[in-house]
Amino acid sequence: MPNRSLAVLGACATFGIAVAAVMLMPAAAQQARRGGQAATPQQPVAAQLGPSASQHALDIGQFPPYKPARLPDGHPDLNGTWQSMVTADWDLQDHEAQPGPKPEINGVYGAGPAGQSIVEGGEIPYRPEALAKKKKNFETRAMVDVSNDKTWHALGDPEMKCYMPGVPRANYLPYPFRIVQSSGATNPYMLISYEYASATRIIRMNSKDEAPIPAWMGWSRGRWEGDTLVVDVTGFREETWFDRAGDYHSDELHVVERYTPVSPFHLMYEATIEDPKVFTRPWKIHFPLYRHMEQDFQLLEFKCEPFTEEMLYGRFVKRPAP
Repeated sequence: MPNRSLAVLGACATFGIAVAAVMLMPAAAQQARRGGQAATPQQPVAAQLGPSASQHALDIGQFPPYKPARLPDGHPDLNGTWQSMVTADWDLQDHEAQPGPKPEINGVYGAGPAGQSIVEGGEIPYRPEALAKKKKNFETRAMVDVSNDKTWHALGDPEMKCYMPGVPRANYLPYPFRIVQSSGATNPYMLISYEYASATRIIRMNSKDEAPIPAWMGWSRGRWEGDTLVVDVTGFREETWFDRAGDYHSDELHVVERYTPVSPFHLMYEATIEDPKVFTRPWKIHFPLYRHMEQDFQLLEFKCEPFTEEMLYGRFVKRPAP
């Protein structure tokens, strides 16, 4: 009986110590982030990832120190199929759940989920006149009119019309994408293949070439900074949007992406967005990407053109008289 009492007391003491440790850990992590002297298990991550990505790792994932697998050229191996778990395709900023088009017919089909902002600081720094256009985009997001070449893209979310999504939107659509990476100077390219609309991007490593023409997915040039893949993207068409909330850009959009491996199963993604025609200053988004681990997982096709033909061109079709 005394032994049993001692065992109970020992278990209680252990439990109390564990609870105290859990309660103290956030405070210690906060002190470390503010420059204090408290040591935390997350501090080595900062040295590995750099100030920006490491802070996101602390805030979002609290990843332990990680040395990624490498290809023969010494760079991290990013090969795999990845997907985000954010709701930014609906709205980059904080948003409530919302009904979809024609809820009186479709019910919850097409309804949008609530979600948290992936924008650093929470707000997109629009110029006043650009913010007015963003609001108009949202109001007309489900409208189309392709009767005039000059106003072809004036109405409707490009995603609804099955146009290529652009960057960075392609990375947070609710569809997976595959990174294909080779090794060595003989093949200085990387490929990103997206399930949505079968969109693709070629990343030209260490290239100085400028975009020959504007493109929906832009012109991507890559380089390594330590274990982080940095992709500089220019040469955009102005028609792509950032989300279904009407957030948009001009033809002067410039995006710098950062892909940092922080575990065998996660990449930290960050994009710095600059467009002096639309925004008052550069701004950032960031979120984790998750590796698909299902057995025999494949990137499938989502060729959406047939789903949009009637909506876009139905009124121009000559139909037989009833």
